[in-house]
Amino acid sequence: MPVQETPHEIYPLDLLLLADPEESVVRSYLSRSLCFTLNIENKIVGGYLLLPTRPGTMELVNIAVYEEYQRRGYARQLVSHSIAEAKTRGAKTIEVGTADSSFGPLALYRGAGFRLTGVDRDFFVRHYSEPVLDNGIQCRDMLRLTLDLD
Repeated sequence: MPVQETPHEIYPLDLLLLADPEESVVRSYLSRSLCFTLNIENKIVGGYLLLPTRPGTMELVNIAVYEEYQRRGYARQLVSHSIAEAKTRGAKTIEVGTADSSFGPLALYRGAGFRLTGVDRDFFVRHYSEPVLDNGIQCRDMLRLTLDLD
């Protein structure tokens, strides 16, 4: 399935909000990000953002697949694409963050070779106006993972 770079103006906000429910937070980094979508039969079914953070480093943010297309390997395809795209753009490292209660995404990133490198304690408590739940558990800490691209 083709993954393609997509202009910010046509990237579906509802898809971004599946991965990050606070619209103001999403809008704060959207304009600085590269947007990519996975398209099937001219329909966007998933996507991600790639955010340059420091020289040689990019962050994979807001990876999401619409619910009706989940459990088909598309998220794995998007993660693989993000790694290849970061390498193509000269990054030496790609990072990702996920909630401490997001067991599926954590397994996805670990399976792609990312390693746990840090914990941002109370990230979701500090940055979100409402409690964020995943798997019925309140998200508190952000787990930070890194993959060296050398």
